[in-house]
Amino acid sequence: MPRPTHRTPSTASEGPMSYAIFQLARAHRARAAAMLREMDLHPGQELLLMQLLDRDGQTQSELLESVGLDHSTVSKSLRRMQDAGLLVREPAEHDRRVLVVHLTDKGRALREPIAAMWRALEETSALNLSAQQAERFVRTAYAIADAINSGALPRDESA
Repeated sequence: MPRPTHRTPSTASEGPMSYAIFQLARAHRARAAAMLREMDLHPGQELLLMQLLDRDGQTQSELLESVGLDHSTVSKSLRRMQDAGLLVREPAEHDRRVLVVHLTDKGRALREPIAAMWRALEETSALNLSAQQAERFVRTAYAIADAINSGALPRDESA
């Protein structure tokens, strides 16, 4: 296993896995943000675009649920994306208070650039891993996310 290239604070020894996850997320987010800037996108906007590329014409509420971000973040991102000509938001026919989001041709044209960005990010991320290690990592990462999202409390070892 490669040695860390950063200094770990002594208090992080109480949670070395959590600190490693933090460092990984920070590095991954920074690399992704740099790649997104080259496409004139802000972090998170690609997630909204990917959801709309899979199913155009979703409501803002459906998008909120699919990406797991808060209302104000999604609303701000959609407004920026609309200003950039990537999508339009229109009142739903069944309820004028509900906004339905549709991609424009410019937004649809980002399918391959976003896919290429994710491929490149994946290749960079897995550079020092075997295919088996990468597969195990994905399973482990989802297991950790499931544990965190379950809201379960740690087992009390002293009981």
